[in-house]
Amino acid sequence: MTAFTEAAEAATAALRALFHPTPLQRNDHLSARWGAEILLKREDLSPVRSYKIRGAVNAMRKVLARDPAQDQFVCASAGNHAQGVAFACRHFGVRGTIFMPVTTPQQKIDKTRMFGSDFVTVRLTGDYFDQSLAAAQAFCTEVGGTFLSPFDDPDVIEGQASVAVEMLEQLGRAPDLVILPVGGGGLSAGVTAYLAARAPRTRIVYVEPEGGASLTAALAAGAPVTLPRVNSFVDGAAVARIGARPFEGLRGINPAGVLLAPEDRICVTMLEMLNVEGIVLEPAGALSVDVLPVLGAALAGKTVVCVTSGGNFDFERLPEVKERAQRYSGVKKYFILRLPQRPGALRDFLEMLGPEDDIARFEYLKKSARNFGTVLIGIETAQAENFARLFGRLDAAGFAYRDITGDETLAEFLI
Repeated sequence: MTAFTEAAEAATAALRALFHPTPLQRNDHLSARWGAEILLKREDLSPVRSYKIRGAVNAMRKVLARDPAQDQFVCASAGNHAQGVAFACRHFGVRGTIFMPVTTPQQKIDKTRMFGSDFVTVRLTGDYFDQSLAAAQAFCTEVGGTFLSPFDDPDVIEGQASVAVEMLEQLGRAPDLVILPVGGGGLSAGVTAYLAARAPRTRIVYVEPEGGASLTAALAAGAPVTLPRVNSFVDGAAVARIGARPFEGLRGINPAGVLLAPEDRICVTMLEMLNVEGIVLEPAGALSVDVLPVLGAALAGKTVVCVTSGGNFDFERLPEVKERAQRYSGVKKYFILRLPQRPGALRDFLEMLGPEDDIARFEYLKKSARNFGTVLIGIETAQAENFARLFGRLDAAGFAYRDITGDETLAEFLI
């Protein structure tokens, strides 16, 4: 037993004053598909619908043990960490000031205030997280408070390791494989350290969003680096720079064990889990399930735990998730059609559509053209193969068109 495992187990015991262990559930749908024992560690069912409560509570508990008079905690967050800190402040009866970007969705602001009740003040500052972070750190220094990092803190890492403590207790043995989402690295560093001591034969696969692969970049460089650009869609894991402390615990892992998940493919996974299983996952929460098809045949006969890290999903984003999923699956495409300006031309085009093809968008882009009109068309269909048949008919009829579904620049302006 190491000092870290003892500390992680103590953190787990302390959490029982707030909530029962999150479920470790066998998923029949995924297990049947992959011929394996697929279990979901349902962090989306914690009191704040993410694992972030664990690190926040543990860090606050240890600060108060060292300094019982401390009554001012500060953090910066646009999501799950804010809610975890707010919950912890109310539990311990201490004041918290949470800085959030002005652009934070109202739903997240309201939930943070609800969890914190009268113990928490939310300050909306800056358009971007970095601006909120700078304001939070300056305020913390000014009031002599304690700043609670979302991941770059040893007590937070220790608290997140409680996921692994519960997992082994619930399963009663070591799983063959654990799949972890990676953002700032607090969860992955904590679980990795605990399993290394308690279940050294368990293989770990790490998953980060393709547009925020900070662990991959750090492993290549040998140290944390700041990504020049981050796709913020997977907001719970889209981190430009992995934490320095988490990376110390992860620097020895094999880079081949880190998988990247395309943002649009994550949308397919989110919809499948919602429609088939009735499980609401945020993009970061779907990362571990999303890579099961990548692992494929290697899963057969194995006991696999996927950590579904959060379920704070704003359903106003559902149309975007559906759109991205359809495009990734190939059942929705956008293209620009050069339509002759003559009677019957539109009817000729419509007659080329198959019985499963549906027009989702039709917009003239050049209404003053005399001989030809440029039209933006969106088509939804039941099977991706239908597009090959449609484009074949268009080619045979001499229609000029351009598929712009994968053109990010045009899609941004036109779609």
